[in-house]
Amino acid sequence: MAAVLKGIDVVNSIKEKLIKEVEFLKEADIEPCLGIVRIGAGEDDLSYERGAVKRCAGIGIKTEVYAFPEDIPEEKFLTEFQKINENDLIHGILLFRPFPKQIDDAKVMNVMNLQKDVDCMKNENLTKVFLDDETGYAPCTAEAVIRIIDHFGYDLSGKNVVVVGRSLVVGKPLSMMLLKKNATVTIGHSRTKNIENVCKNADILIAAVGKAKMIKSDFVNKDTVVVDVGINVDDDSNLCGDVDFSQVENTVKAITPVPGGVGTVTTSILAEHVVRAAREVYENTKHFKKR
Repeated sequence: MAAVLKGIDVVNSIKEKLIKEVEFLKEADIEPCLGIVRIGAGEDDLSYERGAVKRCAGIGIKTEVYAFPEDIPEEKFLTEFQKINENDLIHGILLFRPFPKQIDDAKVMNVMNLQKDVDCMKNENLTKVFLDDETGYAPCTAEAVIRIIDHFGYDLSGKNVVVVGRSLVVGKPLSMMLLKKNATVTIGHSRTKNIENVCKNADILIAAVGKAKMIKSDFVNKDTVVVDVGINVDDDSNLCGDVDFSQVENTVKAITPVPGGVGTVTTSILAEHVVRAAREVYENTKHFKKR
């Protein structure tokens, strides 16, 4: 039976360090704060919001939730969003997408403060991921995958890693981050021929395609480490990943569960990014005072 790579183990390793950092910043009169911006009340957004608020509270990070009606006019939303951007007490912004049809994504991203873009929404931060520029923020989910692999001691250098999924949220930036770790990366997707065979040759298989239980036992081998990024609902209304866990667990070397895997770590990475943004404010303030 496979080793189950539980996200809580990674969360606990991150939490202790963040608590100390938050305490230090508060002593310097800086209270790390995450602004959560949501239009409408989609259940997926609400679920992630609850997880983020809970994770931040456990670390000492303040959260402010800005919820707007689904039919808010674009001009009104941009005005309100600009106020959040300009609020010096907010260090990071979590912005739920997609937006309703009356809101132009490009206009919002143009307004978004780059220094507060803690989940890599802006193209400038995404470009930094592709350029190996660590001054920006990587997407939290992609970074959570890397952190899980590192935490459990799986060396990526020279390994054959297959990423199933090519979204700008996970698949593409994650592939760049894996390359930085010297992995040999293959991206599989809906048009990939013989995808089962492509996956079966992987040392590490990362499922990020958004299709419930797509990865079956014939996609893996006994030495495969499987990281399941997917969050779906199956035919029985149960939460599940992109991997058929019950089928694959007995076949592979190790696997992350859903729930309790990547999603659990993602909110900790978000919190870590907020603390980092607050720390940068502290460093800039300290430098200014010295001058």
